[in-house]
Amino acid sequence: MMFPRFQVQQKNLIHLVSLLLILAYNIALFRNFFNAYPLTFTNIAYALSLALVIFALIDILLTLVCFKYTTKLILIIVFMVSAPTSYFMNSYNIIIDPGMIQNVFYTNRNEAFDLLNFRLVLYVIFLGIVPSIIISYTKISYTSFNRKLFLKVKTLVLAVLIIVSQFLLFGKFYSSFIREHKSIRYYANPVIIIYSTAKFIGSKVFTYNRVIKPIAQDATIVKSNDKRKLVILVVGETVRADHFSLNGYKKKTNPLLEKENIFNFKNFTSCGTSTAASVPCMFSHLSASDYDELSAHNTENILDVLQHVGVNVLWRDNNSDSKHVAVRIPFENFKLSKNNPVCDIECRDIGMLSGLEQYIKNKQSGDILIVLHQMGNHGPAYYKRYPASFEKFKPACKTKQLENCTTEQISNSYDNAILYTDYFLSETIKFLKQYDKQFNTGMIYMSDHGESLGENGVYLHGLPVFMAPDAQTHVPALLWLGDSFKGIDRLSITKNSDKPYSHDNLFHTLLGLFNVKTSVYIKSLDLTHN
Repeated sequence: MMFPRFQVQQKNLIHLVSLLLILAYNIALFRNFFNAYPLTFTNIAYALSLALVIFALIDILLTLVCFKYTTKLILIIVFMVSAPTSYFMNSYNIIIDPGMIQNVFYTNRNEAFDLLNFRLVLYVIFLGIVPSIIISYTKISYTSFNRKLFLKVKTLVLAVLIIVSQFLLFGKFYSSFIREHKSIRYYANPVIIIYSTAKFIGSKVFTYNRVIKPIAQDATIVKSNDKRKLVILVVGETVRADHFSLNGYKKKTNPLLEKENIFNFKNFTSCGTSTAASVPCMFSHLSASDYDELSAHNTENILDVLQHVGVNVLWRDNNSDSKHVAVRIPFENFKLSKNNPVCDIECRDIGMLSGLEQYIKNKQSGDILIVLHQMGNHGPAYYKRYPASFEKFKPACKTKQLENCTTEQISNSYDNAILYTDYFLSETIKFLKQYDKQFNTGMIYMSDHGESLGENGVYLHGLPVFMAPDAQTHVPALLWLGDSFKGIDRLSITKNSDKPYSHDNLFHTLLGLFNVKTSVYIKSLDLTHN
């Protein structure tokens, strides 16, 4: 079989390959896209925008790794990997996440042969081998080093501008698409292969022979003749402080909490702008300025310290997971209906209170800390975060596609979810009050991060902290203490409640509440002893 020899400049070849990959190797991506988004003129525009973004991403990746002596090899590898990937996506609708990459690495020879069939061979021939042969026969023109460097920088800048322009033009669409349709992103061929492979390899490198570093090894509980302590820590999800009526918001989003004797910290800042960043950070002894994910995952946290000194610690989760925080303590998944008795379209936060009476009854000695990780206001499907009876603020956005709702509708559905959190926190306090004679009871609530609701065209969260708006980092934080809780200067807490605090305070506040003596403890960071 004869193939013509072509001559083309390197940058033009990369552009052509990027275009071919979009047109011929991403059928599953756009099939799944239109399964989620009905075929309308608006959604066709969104699909074209998405294609342009992925084209730009492929162009960036290829431009970064293709040089004079690597271009042909890399492009051939891309085609040979993308071809079978396209087959499996089109035929089985699988997604190529890090778990799937792991499966590939651990697939044995017999399993691999079981996957072979005539259609796969056709894919490999026509989408892998044929374009690879054409690439090998192509004569690539190269310019001088300085000219080549200029063209690379120009290509990268233009590609980035394309991506930024699409996010600015279709901000609402991308906000809901990125958050709500994660699985569709895993059909972006070959971008997702590169991402998932890198993430898989990285996870193996960073966790290989990992040893957890202990902290506060000198920690002891200062004994007293007082009652045992029972504290519930509620980790909120995606709540911004300025939508709490406790902080002056015009809508009554906290009608029940306003009736409780609570300490409200109005100027509280999150460690990060996502659950994955903030949750490990808030339980870490590291401050936000010193925090890094790898160190946190390789080091004990406050829950480990408390467990070591005899505190009974339990984590109940109605979110995704604990983000590596609760890996060494008892963990219960309340997103499962078999554990959570309050489930309708999804399992509700209030269900995490179920069965706690028995847990407390079984703990005959030692203090108790119970962590409840909420689903809270997780977006963009805010309307799913509360039962219908809590839809007080109307009209509410009833779709996860924020681009189909007005700013008022989005805000209303978001505020209804806060109203449900208000109820959940009130019920948590009510639950604790029944133990006030047996224990010194307390509740801490703080959200992991905030949320943008369309201000300046920004939605959801996850922007880098240095450029994130206050809506994503200014979070609500509350403290409630039972009437019998001793050793706390309540007047001082109230007096200082308007001062700036952050997730840095949680570690030391928990040490203070449980009377843990350790050199790691910093009294000035304890919300109850400043």
